[in-house]
Amino acid sequence: MEFTRDQEISYTGMARPHVVLLGAGASLSALPNGDANGKLLPLMDDFIDILDLHDLIQKTGIPFADRNFEDIYAEIHHNEKLAAVRQEIEIRIYDYFDNLYLPEHPTIYDYLVLALRDKDVIATFNWDPFLVQAIRRNRWIGSLPSLLFLHGNVKIACCIKDKVLGLKGNSCSRCKQRLTPTHLLYPVTEKNYEADPMLSAQWKELRNSMADAFMFTVFGYSAPKSDIGAIDLLKEGWGSPDQRVMEETEIIDIKPEDELTDAWDSFIHSHHYSVSSDFFDSLWLARHPRRTGEIYMAQIVNALCAEGNPVPKDVSFAELQSWFQQLRDAEVSNTQHGGSADSGEAPRPQS
Repeated sequence: MEFTRDQEISYTGMARPHVVLLGAGASLSALPNGDANGKLLPLMDDFIDILDLHDLIQKTGIPFADRNFEDIYAEIHHNEKLAAVRQEIEIRIYDYFDNLYLPEHPTIYDYLVLALRDKDVIATFNWDPFLVQAIRRNRWIGSLPSLLFLHGNVKIACCIKDKVLGLKGNSCSRCKQRLTPTHLLYPVTEKNYEADPMLSAQWKELRNSMADAFMFTVFGYSAPKSDIGAIDLLKEGWGSPDQRVMEETEIIDIKPEDELTDAWDSFIHSHHYSVSSDFFDSLWLARHPRRTGEIYMAQIVNALCAEGNPVPKDVSFAELQSWFQQLRDAEVSNTQHGGSADSGEAPRPQS
């Protein structure tokens, strides 16, 4: 039996979170031609060229031709004699990312934050401000996902004393002191996520969300071998594949499917996964926005065939937000009538 588009819009019964994990590939996919001012988004392989770090790296005397920035920075980080130049590099990196801006037209980041609800979580390794900017310019629609910053972020600040996180430039809601910008966790080979209180708290929240999640999406994150600590922390929350016989893993990445499934094998139970190379081709976020859990349960538990409600492409901001408003209206209506959420039961076919 078919679960129609109208039924999909009106049903909002899933209470468990959908967790989305973002890497640098997500930002590059969202802005392949650069930010609003044409500033390009780097990956580790072209990081030195895009941020023009050649002069600073040359000061170290470390060979860098055809080398990954992560490997070069690790050498600098472990050499106390290079502390001054390391600080210069970190300042230049911070300034570059702090001055990136989303263009005025809708981007994948706008679609992403609108495609999830306030029960859901987006955790990012990225320093760039795009996720924060997307939330701010779409916040009027209401019920947008929580954000977690796993390596720090140029637009996020915190009060260590009161454990308050907010936007850089704002004051602590408790002690009223100016929030302190977060430290960025740079690409060293052995990352200590417990050393920084803010990062430790972010990872704790992510582990809790992963434990309760019905779906886990990885978007543009390559799970580098140098970041084994991050994968181990994710596993702590998710558990083993045998513990996730009803959950789904979604991967959005341009790499070959066999390479991706091999990298994320510890998060996949049997055939419960999907892979797509483009956000707009993703089986869940783009085809069933704000209803990923409801439709997943409808198909798995009740064997319903979902018509789907794919997001519109190449539209203006007004058109995009109007399209999402119908989904939000259904959520508000269900909340007002006491039918907004349950334990995650699947919808029943209608005659």
